[in-house]
Amino acid sequence: MKTILITGGSGFIGSHTCLVLLDYGYNLVVLDSHVNSSPVSSERVINLHKKKHGTSLNRLELIAGDIRDGELLDKIFVNSRLNQTPIEAVIHFAGLKSVEESEQQPLLYWEVNVGGSISLFRAMETNNCRTIVFSSSATIYGPSVEQTLREDSKISPSNTYGQTKVAIEQILGQLCKNSFKDWRVANLRYFNPVGSHPSGEIGENPSGKPNNLFPYISQVAVGGFEVLNIFGNDWPTPDGTGVRDYIHVMDLAEAHFSALEYLLKSEPELINLNIGTGKGTSVLKLLDTFEKVNGCKVPYVFADRRIGDVASTVANNELAIATLNWQPKRSLEDICRDGWKWQKFNPSGYE
Repeated sequence: MKTILITGGSGFIGSHTCLVLLDYGYNLVVLDSHVNSSPVSSERVINLHKKKHGTSLNRLELIAGDIRDGELLDKIFVNSRLNQTPIEAVIHFAGLKSVEESEQQPLLYWEVNVGGSISLFRAMETNNCRTIVFSSSATIYGPSVEQTLREDSKISPSNTYGQTKVAIEQILGQLCKNSFKDWRVANLRYFNPVGSHPSGEIGENPSGKPNNLFPYISQVAVGGFEVLNIFGNDWPTPDGTGVRDYIHVMDLAEAHFSALEYLLKSEPELINLNIGTGKGTSVLKLLDTFEKVNGCKVPYVFADRRIGDVASTVANNELAIATLNWQPKRSLEDICRDGWKWQKFNPSGYE
């Protein structure tokens, strides 16, 4: 069995990806600071796997620690080798992810996201582990007149969060083409991850007021907030609200598995892949679908646009579909149903 290091593996996307990888037989070492996640998610991943397969699980090791701690990273790689299960690859989720917060605290985002990634890459190089799937983002793309965004679309992020993602991609690019030519890198530029595992056991657990639309909708629906603020109704879109490409988190988790499998079987290379559905959905369309699928009402008001937002962001996912043994399978209705199930079962998240 191959052993994989998952940074940020207790987070929203990380926990769902861990569940998929366990199903495919991987051993996992999960490193997470739990600054914006909970160790409970990893416990539930283990329980879900046990329920499905009827056996106890000792293939997930959870380590509480900071991605910036180079000494800790080295210990993780060394201890894995001593246990005769060397870490063969990394999936790198760890980092801060709020667009709004990144504008308010840019130094923190450069320190954690970029500084932490440098610490990770240094530890990987030192310990001869040069295969990585990186959690990038569609926020790296600038405003575009294109109907969908391709991997060669203009890179021009409008916020600090997106700028840090670009910087990390650039560092990985330097590693691939300069000193260390045996790196295998997949930059997964995903769009808007939403929904949850259909069990309702794991899901998105933002601290405080959500920065992303879907958990905001579901928390208003469950009574956590009185009203949903929709930021802008004057965008150049069919109904005036922002259009995004919403992808079910389980489809996204399966894309990480497929990218990992692809890299482990390939020659050294760097690939950039958009991970989305290729379909745009406006805020009002998502809200309407959520209400119809779940039989509930979500009160809303319009508010001013936020700094750093854009009118429309939709993926051209043809390269990912052609390259990986993967394609998105779940519908907008699945997203709304599964995401609401998580929220109903866990009105206070993992607390």
